[in-house]
Amino acid sequence: MKVTAIIDENVIKDAMKYSKASTITETLKVALNEYIRLQKLKNLNESVKKNPIHFEYTAEEIRNINRK
Repeated sequence: MKVTAIIDENVIKDAMKYSKASTITETLKVALNEYIRLQKLKNLNESVKKNPIHFEYTAEEIRNINRK
């Protein structure tokens, strides 16, 4: 997809530096993918906070089961 956007030059330079990408297109791909990944992780954290995961066994019990 081709997109035209007005983005501050300093923001692009910083993004290119941290992403280690050689083109603006690759920089934006890296930045958008990272943003999406972080948002998904944030949503997962919120979900776990609302509905905590409950484990049936302790770590020691699992180790003993695995050793059998």
